[in-house]
Amino acid sequence: MSISAVEIESPVAQTVRVTSDSLHVDLADGRTISVPLAWYPRLLHATADERKNWRLIGMGRGIHWDAIDEDISVEGLLAGRASGESQASLKKWLTSRSPRLKPRSGGRARSGAGQLTRS
Repeated sequence: MSISAVEIESPVAQTVRVTSDSLHVDLADGRTISVPLAWYPRLLHATADERKNWRLIGMGRGIHWDAIDEDISVEGLLAGRASGESQASLKKWLTSRSPRLKPRSGGRARSGAGQLTRS
């Protein structure tokens, strides 16, 4: 009896849209993932221009926003994991932003990182 390994392809992103309250990711297999923007405080506090400036990383397995140093994995989105960034790290990031960029108020993020990595 022989057992063959079945290779399961990881879902990959094709298109990303960020609205005032949600992150929408269209996958290559036809699905669309939508999650509350409050799960990702950096995106929540980003400007509209910063939100539009994304790129796919890891052959579509993740999304990166250069201007706000945010990485989100498709796997994390599918698993329902919000940003795992600590409140201290977020506060430091918000403080480092230009004073002209007023932080937006929003919901609290849950723990359990959806990010790939953060340097």
